Amino acid sequence: MAKRTRTSRGNAKRPGAASGRAKAPASSRARGRIKREIVIRGARQHNLQNIDVRIPRDKMVVITGLSGSGKSSLAFDTIYAEGQRKYVESLSAYARQFLEQLGKPEVDHIEGLPPTVAIEQRARGSNPRSTVATTTEIYDYLRLLFARVGEPHCWVRLPRGRLCNRPITSQTVSQIVDAIFTLPEGTRFMVLAPIVRGQKGQHTEMLRHVQREGFIRVRIDGSVYDLKNLPEPAKNKKHSIEVVVDRLVLKDSARIRLSESIETALSLAGGLVIIMHEAAGGQNPSPEAGGDFAGWKDRLFSTTYACPKHPEANLPELAPRMFSFNSPYGACESCDGLGTILEFDPDLIVPDPSLSLSQGAIDAWRHGGKRMNIFYNRLIRRFCIRYKVPANVPFKELRPSVRKKLMYGDGDKFEGVVPNLMRRWRKTESQFVKARMHSFLSEQPCRTCEGARLKAASLAVTVGEKNLHQITQMSI
Repeated sequence: MAKRTRTSRGNAKRPGAASGRAKAPASSRARGRIKREIVIRGARQHNLQNIDVRIPRDKMVVITGLSGSGKSSLAFDTIYAEGQRKYVESLSAYARQFLEQLGKPEVDHIEGLPPTVAIEQRARGSNPRSTVATTTEIYDYLRLLFARVGEPHCWVRLPRGRLCNRPITSQTVSQIVDAIFTLPEGTRFMVLAPIVRGQKGQHTEMLRHVQREGFIRVRIDGSVYDLKNLPEPAKNKKHSIEVVVDRLVLKDSARIRLSESIETALSLAGGLVIIMHEAAGGQNPSPEAGGDFAGWKDRLFSTTYACPKHPEANLPELAPRMFSFNSPYGACESCDGLGTILEFDPDLIVPDPSLSLSQGAIDAWRHGGKRMNIFYNRLIRRFCIRYKVPANVPFKELRPSVRKKLMYGDGDKFEGVVPNLMRRWRKTESQFVKARMHSFLSEQPCRTCEGARLKAASLAVTVGEKNLHQITQMSI
């Protein structure tokens, strides 16, 4: 028997053991690592006969076997039940009273088990509006999350295709006042009400109305003018006009007056107010009429959910229904929340691209009766003459630009096959014609929402810089 020694603290120590910190047991080291498999030992639920099994995690695993062999007992009554039981046990006693608690399955040991979700097995019709997220009701919690903590942004598309993406915020009058008082004491500033934002015209009647209301100055395109000596704005240019509601110097005694001026500006501009203040430490001109106020800065505030640059991009208060593609408040208007639309498919219109135009490559124009065939053959001949296209060359050998004009038109005299079919589809009342034309339709991603199913306003709300569609596309 090996002789045991004692350390200065009285603990037993085997001879030859290294001094210093003892190594952690293997079991604790294993617990520190992420499990790569679910380990089940001694499963005896229902038909299971004390089985041991290892199931890899983060993989698609299929359990197969004869009827009555215990497939469901393993998947649902053992793995799912134990995962749910452990999850419920991690909640508070108050939360547990609202949840159904499953009993512990007949099993000796399970480790490496993540939270579990099970979809009920049932025969049902195919519903294009149902997803895994809606079926498991996870989507409802996501909608609630976005309604409570989502950050809305402007969804107006700019000329080059980019989104404006400015944050859309809302403040109360007191919050606006507090924000202004973060400026250095003694700062000079003006309270402006933006009544015209980037609109063409002279706006003569509006300026007269402002003068009748008792206001003295306005700012037009960045310059402040006295209403009595106002230059005539150019008729064909876009202008921005703000009413000068008040001019103040920042100090505590001006807080009440500032609040009243902000309320006046908000009522004039429909919930918007601009604070134009001098820059700290800069060379600031005296605020006289006609000055260009170089070095002064604008801060725009809003009491409504509206983009400062694009007031038409406004939102009501965020609500869960705004993020449901099954609700008219959230569903994309082009595809009605389906994410796909039926469109005429060029691959179905020309099923055999080895045929030439003279051989009837455009199958959709071959089944309309003798007179219709003559009419469409004449259209094709005119197209070939205009663009110098050989009618006897296989369709697949035509230039891509020619095929595109043939399918979608040239924007001038030739309508195009697809626009022609769409027009006929909308106008015809014959179910026979629609049934025949339906064979040339296929489901395509909606071009408005790009398959996301939601309105642009809903997709512009983000949590962690991702919108709801982007989160639902993430891998579990």
